[in-house]
Amino acid sequence: MHQDPGLQPERTVLSWGRTALALFAAALVFLRWLPHYGLWILVLVGVAGSIAAGIYTTQRGRYSARVRGIAAEGFHSDVAAVFWTSGSVLLLGTLGMVILLTG
Repeated sequence: MHQDPGLQPERTVLSWGRTALALFAAALVFLRWLPHYGLWILVLVGVAGSIAAGIYTTQRGRYSARVRGIAAEGFHSDVAAVFWTSGSVLLLGTLGMVILLTG
């Protein structure tokens, strides 16, 4: 247990949860394009769903790391997760543009 009056780990987990939910919602919105752009939209749905699932499944580990960091009075930012998420969103945008321009 940690003694963080600002509950930083909880806020961070909630933020990642909102990110996963937004990606899942985007995957559902992509399904609306299926009649117009064909089965290639399923690639976008799969990528967005996979990213959302990856974020969801790694939340517990991030939370535990933050709690341990607070107990040890110091931890490093999860830069890899931020770059991974940024790259994933860039990939989604690129795939979307390719599908829109070729469809």
